[in-house]
Amino acid sequence: MADWDARFAQDGYVFGSAPAGFVARQAWRIAPGKRVLSVAEGEGRNAVFLAEQGARVTAFDGSGTGLGKARRLAAERGVSLDLHHADIADWDWDAAPFDVVLGVFIQFAPPALRAQVFAGMARALKPGGLLLLHGYAPRQVGYGTGGPPQQANLWTLDLLREAFAGFEILHEADYDADLAEGSGHRGRSGLIDFVARKPGA
Repeated sequence: MADWDARFAQDGYVFGSAPAGFVARQAWRIAPGKRVLSVAEGEGRNAVFLAEQGARVTAFDGSGTGLGKARRLAAERGVSLDLHHADIADWDWDAAPFDVVLGVFIQFAPPALRAQVFAGMARALKPGGLLLLHGYAPRQVGYGTGGPPQQANLWTLDLLREAFAGFEILHEADYDADLAEGSGHRGRSGLIDFVARKPGA
């Protein structure tokens, strides 16, 4: 994760210190005390926000530099996070069950790894648990305002519905919006939201 270490080493927060708009809009679904796993959390903006709402947040990232900034942000905001330095390919999805699994702009994963990650996310959720995903649609490559240049890494609603077949879809959207999230996500963006409940509550 040397590339991400270098990126996160700059002053300030690459994607800002406020949560992604999607996370702020969907946080009402997560009751205080619920256990949340934030996947590839980066510099801590989403995990810290959810901890401020009363969630018990575990987060991991492959960048030690990003996690250092997450610890600092948590300390500044007076919340605690359970942080782990781990590559997404090596995370133990079966270690503990979670009420919520969150993935925000985790589209550095090419299709084969993405399939592993999505399967792991499904396993990590308790029956009845919530999956929250937010990322870029394929047209984002043309906008050039953030995200990877590989269209194959990006998501469609059909792809997510297929990956999480059997889940109850609570919210889904494919839309354009203007983002202002640090220097990393800025300008017109093609976005995907997906919120679903694992069966078997």
